[in-house]
Amino acid sequence: MKRVIFATSNEGKMKEIRLLLKDLDLEVLSLKEAGISVSIVEDGSTFEENALIKVQTIGKEKEAKGAIILADDSGLEVDYLNKAPGVYSARYMGEDTPYSIKNQAIIDQLSKAVGEERSARFVCVIAARLPDGRTFTTQASIEGQIGYQEEGENGFGYDPILYLPEYHTTTAGISLEEKNRISHRGKALQQMKELLIDGGII
Repeated sequence: MKRVIFATSNEGKMKEIRLLLKDLDLEVLSLKEAGISVSIVEDGSTFEENALIKVQTIGKEKEAKGAIILADDSGLEVDYLNKAPGVYSARYMGEDTPYSIKNQAIIDQLSKAVGEERSARFVCVIAARLPDGRTFTTQASIEGQIGYQEEGENGFGYDPILYLPEYHTTTAGISLEEKNRISHRGKALQQMKELLIDGGII
């Protein structure tokens, strides 16, 4: 069985990833489950650069030998805020600041924005590093608007404030299965899954 290490300790992300890869004969591990504890300096200026930094850093660890390393870098782009927080989404207002506070701060900054001015999207880049050192990336996004309040219980991070007009709820208000089908991470992961299957890698 091939090992896949996903460069995250975020349980929410791991749930999404396991659900998407469950039909394949793979051992899917988080960093913690793989016994990897490493500090990753995400100093890239794009989602792609940061995702590649993660897989290259993890790939150097002895516990990662022979494994396929996957990582994502994703974030929220709010057009009214010149695409902020963007690549700084996790570090926006400090990494230890609860998302309920970050979400309310974004809602407050858009207090005068109406209609299309509230347009926003989640962007995700998935990077893969193979045991032979080759790397690939895929990218996807999901468009929506910043809601007027937090809504939904199924997501994490900024999910409760990205409102999807066609679903009449936020990305935290849809089921995990539906989220995997339409979300930025779900779509980018699906693209990566297909790329690895087509290449005979998994």
